[in-house]
Amino acid sequence: MEKRLVFLILFVLCSCAAFAQLPANCSQAVIGIADGWDSSVVSLSLVEKQANGQWVRILGPVQGRLGRAGLVWGLGLHTNPRGATTKREGDGRSPAGIFHIGGLWTTHKSPVKHHRGIPEVKVDPRDLWVSDPSQPHLYNRHIRLSHPASTPWELKEQMRQTDYAHSIKLLICHNTQETPGRPVVGAGSSIFFHIWRRDGAAPTAGCTSMAESNLRSIIARLDPARNPVYILLPRTEYTRLRSPWRLP
Repeated sequence: MEKRLVFLILFVLCSCAAFAQLPANCSQAVIGIADGWDSSVVSLSLVEKQANGQWVRILGPVQGRLGRAGLVWGLGLHTNPRGATTKREGDGRSPAGIFHIGGLWTTHKSPVKHHRGIPEVKVDPRDLWVSDPSQPHLYNRHIRLSHPASTPWELKEQMRQTDYAHSIKLLICHNTQETPGRPVVGAGSSIFFHIWRRDGAAPTAGCTSMAESNLRSIIARLDPARNPVYILLPRTEYTRLRSPWRLP
């Protein structure tokens, strides 16, 4: 009887872990589906959960670009497979999994329509985003200096000021402070949604990019009260995990 009870408890705990991937209060998601792990092309959709529990596509699918080397498991709200290769700094891959969507970072001359609950930082020469693994206490964090960046290290970590592709950036919370136990130094930093280059002809270094009009449409629709997330997976993984992870 005792053994059976222990088995049942373990079964329930394992089941809860399997179903715990998508936050229970999440009713809005950006879904990215790539053809395979080595693909840098992604199909993006914005979906919302209705009162009846059904998910409805609000925008898309539209094309986007991923890291030049494709995808690899990232650090977010999901549980990575045991022994899986995971995102590393400079690997040229976009992190796969489920991630909170964070704040907005802009230098664009035209205002970006967004929910007032989404914080916006108007990037200026004082703003850094640290990707240097030798600075563990600062890694994958935003820093605003009291002065414009001037030292070689500050200039290297400075957020881009005059790059059109980075003039609108929406944070993808891979390996960030928003995820418990993070950031893990060297596990990948500075992952955003941003405007694509060469009308989509160019991949990214690990971010997810798309046409400016599509990025603006997604940002305008996001509502922090709906706990929006980004779900990025290869098609085979999305199909396999859709039921146990309760994906849209």
